[in-house]
Amino acid sequence: MVKLNINGKEIKVEEGKTVLEAAIQAGIYIPNLCYHPVLPPVGACRLCIVEIEGMKGLPTACTVKAKEGMVVHTNTPRIQEFRKNVIWLILSEYPEKLDKNSQLKKVVDWVGIKELLPGYIPYSRNLPIISDEPLFIRNPNLCILCGRCVRICQEVRGVGAIGFVNRGINTIVGTEFNLPMEDAACKFCGACVEVCPTGALVDKEKFEEEDREKVLLPCKDACPAGIDIPLYVRLIAERRFQDAIEVIREKVPFPNVLGCVCTHPCEEACRRGKINEPIAIRVLKRFVAEEDSRRWKFKVKIAPKTSKKIAIVGSGPAGLTAAWFLRKLGHSVTVFEALSEPGGMLRIGIPQYRLPRDILNQEIKDIENIGVVIKTNTKIKSLDELFKQGFHAIFLGLGASKGIKMGIPGEDNPQVLDGISVLKAINFGKKVDIGREVAIVGGGNVAIDVARSVLRLGTEKVIIIYRRTQKEMPASLEEVEGALEEGIEIRFLVTPRRIFPQGDKLKVECIRMSLGEPDASGRRRPIPIKRSEFTIEVDRLIMAIGQRPAIPKEFGLATDRKGRLQVDEETLCCSRKGIFAGGDVVSGPAVVIEAIQYGRKVAISIDKYLGGAGQIDQRFIAPEEENPWLGREEQFAYKSRAKISVLPVSKRLKDFSQIELGIDENTAVEEAKRCLRCQLRLKIPKAPLPPE
Repeated sequence: MVKLNINGKEIKVEEGKTVLEAAIQAGIYIPNLCYHPVLPPVGACRLCIVEIEGMKGLPTACTVKAKEGMVVHTNTPRIQEFRKNVIWLILSEYPEKLDKNSQLKKVVDWVGIKELLPGYIPYSRNLPIISDEPLFIRNPNLCILCGRCVRICQEVRGVGAIGFVNRGINTIVGTEFNLPMEDAACKFCGACVEVCPTGALVDKEKFEEEDREKVLLPCKDACPAGIDIPLYVRLIAERRFQDAIEVIREKVPFPNVLGCVCTHPCEEACRRGKINEPIAIRVLKRFVAEEDSRRWKFKVKIAPKTSKKIAIVGSGPAGLTAAWFLRKLGHSVTVFEALSEPGGMLRIGIPQYRLPRDILNQEIKDIENIGVVIKTNTKIKSLDELFKQGFHAIFLGLGASKGIKMGIPGEDNPQVLDGISVLKAINFGKKVDIGREVAIVGGGNVAIDVARSVLRLGTEKVIIIYRRTQKEMPASLEEVEGALEEGIEIRFLVTPRRIFPQGDKLKVECIRMSLGEPDASGRRRPIPIKRSEFTIEVDRLIMAIGQRPAIPKEFGLATDRKGRLQVDEETLCCSRKGIFAGGDVVSGPAVVIEAIQYGRKVAISIDKYLGGAGQIDQRFIAPEEENPWLGREEQFAYKSRAKISVLPVSKRLKDFSQIELGIDENTAVEEAKRCLRCQLRLKIPKAPLPPE
C-alpha cells in the first residue's frame, strides 16, 4: 500500500494503482472520457489532467502511478480552464445534440465550456447512420474517437471486428473495407456498446436501466424457473458437461424431462436468433442430462429434519418440484396421487415418442430417493382429513385434466371423445377404439399429440380442424411440423357447427372462418363466413380445445369463473389457511417449465408459512470469474444451428419410439460456441460519472 494526498485528503491505495484509480476509490471525481475500468489507460482525452507537486506540467491521472507521499490537486483554476478548452475542442467537431443520458453530456455539464472562437459552428460530416445491423445502431457522427470501443473489442475480447479507419480529419471507427459487422467477424457481445460514452453505438432495443439485465440476457429472463442458461451453455462449450447439468439441477429436478419436452421460451428470446438462428438450448439441456454421471447426488444437502409434515395432492411437475425442494429443507413430504403411477400430466398428456417413460421414471425416482413419499391410487376427498392426520400444510397440484366441450349439437354422441382422455388411455396402455378416419378439433399441443398418437395406433386418416391459421396455433412449431411430416392434414380456418350420426360414422358439419380484430387472447377473432358450410365424415371426432381443473366441491375452496383455484399471487395461498395451490389448477393448461416454477414458488411460500426462510436453492457449482476473452472467429455470424437427428417417418409411425435422437458431444460443443455470451456485457463496470 502507498499513501498519497489528493485535494487535502489522505488516501491509502494498492501499489501499482494510478492516481485516477486512487481518486475514484476515495470518492473524488476527476473527469475522463477515454478511461474505462476494464481498459489499459492511454491518456488520450486529456480531461483527467491533475497538478502533482514536484512534477512539471499537467500529467494525466489515468497514466501516472500513485506514489508514496504524492500530493495531488485535481480541480485548480488552471486545470478547470484547461479542461474547458479540451471540451471545446471535442465539441468543435460535434454538431449533434448531446445525448442527455450519455457520459459525454454529463462530463460536459460538469466541466463547462469555454468558447475559444466566438460564433464558430461545428461542421457536420453527415456520415451515414448504420441501422441495418442485427443488434446495434452505429452513428459515426456522434463518435469522438475516444477509442474505448476499439480497445475493448481488440484487447479485452480479442475479436478485432472494429478499428480506426482512414487518416487525419477523416478518421472514423468502422470495419475493414466498411464490411457489415457479420462479415467483420463480430461476435455481437455488445462490449463496444457498453463502453461507448457518447451514444455513437447503441442497442436497437431501447430499455430503461432497471430492465437492463432482462433485455440483455433475455434467455435467462424468459425461463420461468430462472435457470442460468448462459452459464450452462458456456460450460458445455468448455466441455464441462457435468458442471452444466449441475447448474440446471440447482433450479429444477427434471432436467432430462425438460430436455425432451420443454417449449423453450428461452430460444424464442435468444439474441442469437436476430443474427441467424437461436441457440438450441433445449437440446443442449437434453445432451448434458444424458451425459450425467450423477455426481450431484453426493452434493445434495438435506437439512436437519423438522417437525413439519406437508401433503402434496397431485404428482405432476408442480407437485413433485415442490416436494423436491421442501424435502431438501428437512420437512416430511408425502405426495398423494389418484392414478396408479405418478407424473401427472407428464405421464397422462405427453406421448412416449416425446417423453420416454424411462426418463420420467428415473427423475421421479430421484425425488423419492431423497425421502419424498409418493402414494399412488390414493384419491384425496377431504382436506380436513389431511389436517387431522397431522399435516401442517397442503399443496394442491391437481392439474387441469377435464376436457372442455364446444357446446354444439351432437357433441354428447359416444363417438365424440375428449382429447386428454384419449391421451391418458393411450399412455396408460389401455385399448382405444378410434377407427380408420379421425378428426381432432383444436390447435394446441394436446391436439397435435392426440393426432400423432392415434396415427401410431393404425388410424389411416387423421385431420386436425383449427379455427384460426397456423400463425395463431398455440402448439409448438416443431410439433406442428412433425405432424405435417407424418401426413396429418390440418384444415385451418374451419370449425365444427354440429355433429350427427351416419350409421357407424359421424357426419360433422363445419363452417369456414375468417379472422377479425384481436380478442382477449391477443389473437385475431375467428368469424364464421356465411354460407360456407361443408361436411366431413369420420369414425371419431376428438375434442382437444382445452382443459379445466376438476376440483372436488368438498374442498370448499374459492374458484374463478373458469373453475381454477383462486390464490394469492405472491404466496399462492388458497382461500383457506395452510392450503396452497399452483400449476394448471391455478393457471389453466400451461407448459411443464411453468408448472415447475409454480412448484418452486410454492415451496418457498410453504417453508415461510412453516417458519422457515424460504431459501430453496443450493449451489452445486461454485461461482467463478468468466474469461472475457472471446477470440476472433471468421464467419461466426453465419454458423448455423445444430441439426437434430430424428427418426425417419417410415420408422417412427410403427410404434411410440422417441422421435428425436439428440446430438453428439462435438455437435453440442459447437452449438454452445454459437452463443453470443451476452452475460459478459453485464460484467463490464460502468465508467466513473460526475457526481449528481
